[in-house]
Amino acid sequence: MRAQTYRVSGLVALASLASCVADTRNDSGQVTVTGIASASASAGEADGGTAGESDSADEEGGGTAGADDDGAASTGPAGGDDTGYDAKFDVGAGETGGDAANCMSGANEDFDGDGWTKAAGDCNDCDALVNPSAVEVIDTDPDDMGVIPEPADEDCDGGIDNVAPPCDGGIALDDDDPLNAAAAIGLCKVAANANDWGIVSAQYVRANGAAVAGADLQYGIKDEWGSNVDVREGENMLVLSSGHARMPTDPGSCGSLTCYGSGGGVAPAGFPQDVPACPGSTAINDDIALSVTLRAPSNATGYSYNFDFYSFEYPEWVCTSFNDQYIALVNPPPAGSINGNISFDANSNPVSVNIAFFEVCSGCPLGTGELVGTGFDTWDDAGATSWLVTTAPIEPMQEFTITFAIWDTGDAAWDSTVLIDNFQWIADGGTVDVGTTPEG
Repeated sequence: MRAQTYRVSGLVALASLASCVADTRNDSGQVTVTGIASASASAGEADGGTAGESDSADEEGGGTAGADDDGAASTGPAGGDDTGYDAKFDVGAGETGGDAANCMSGANEDFDGDGWTKAAGDCNDCDALVNPSAVEVIDTDPDDMGVIPEPADEDCDGGIDNVAPPCDGGIALDDDDPLNAAAAIGLCKVAANANDWGIVSAQYVRANGAAVAGADLQYGIKDEWGSNVDVREGENMLVLSSGHARMPTDPGSCGSLTCYGSGGGVAPAGFPQDVPACPGSTAINDDIALSVTLRAPSNATGYSYNFDFYSFEYPEWVCTSFNDQYIALVNPPPAGSINGNISFDANSNPVSVNIAFFEVCSGCPLGTGELVGTGFDTWDDAGATSWLVTTAPIEPMQEFTITFAIWDTGDAAWDSTVLIDNFQWIADGGTVDVGTTPEG
């Protein structure tokens, strides 16, 4: 049994992470906690990247952050109408090329160097951000002259700003199709071939990419989390947990701060990542991940997504070896990532109870409202980050894999959970940096 030998007061550990306290516990069975008091906390904001603003969806229920009408997933989620859905679309920040009507390139000439000719379907060979491999965007931002650019047909499908609702309606809590998990976070469009953008593959795996078993309750599809946390787009979001990805009212709910799943695991290279002055364990347990391989649209320069991390490790096990972590591991790793991970705070701390963004708890700036009804309010004291936004750069038509992974560190007790939603392509022609910031 894990023995609590101290109490965090004022969250000095999070404020400076300058010192650590000893901790002892083991995995000898059901955990019993007595005398645990909630700590006061305040977390500082960190600098990071800026999220893309909105997203577009596929006309046939596909849509990976702004799909056109090709390549809908045959085994993906059922398409939905727009009742109760928030429309998804990417925002483009102005035209970067010439006017299609005045573009004088030849039928077989690739004037803008985007890999497409007029004969092959490029409807504006004077703008490299417009071609059949582009994602449709809606431009609502004024240019330097204060003028909102005229709507354009970025994907050359004959429609202008023809976005559609998300495709994640009607997915069951216990659905085990990884394409539906991808849809729940805003990715639906499946790439039809090597010249098309979208999902190349999706699978549930362990954190290091190995096959996973015995983890059916460690992932779930939810339309809300507790009483006060809503999805960020569409109808559903993905929940991953080192325990059970269930609320107290759900079938398969844990009913405790500790439940067991996939067992002992092997962390990806470079992880678990230590926090300065707070060395952690190298052992991980009950790891679970969704791994999605994508090909970016030809006009994309980056992407963003939202996540919200919860942990029973907070506040008793701040700055200890029991440093449960969540990562978004990208391969090939983009510039600015840490061992491929793109989700961390401005101090390069990994997402754990030691991150600067822990602002949901008793005494924290955001209070405990976002814990209500989640189990993190009743099974033990706990904390959360609230919704954060991560951004990362990408090259046009680049194929890459992003693995959303969570695990227990040091033992299999005191579980942690992450909500993931609202993946968006950023297709504004600008530069995108790796960074994580609070939403809003």
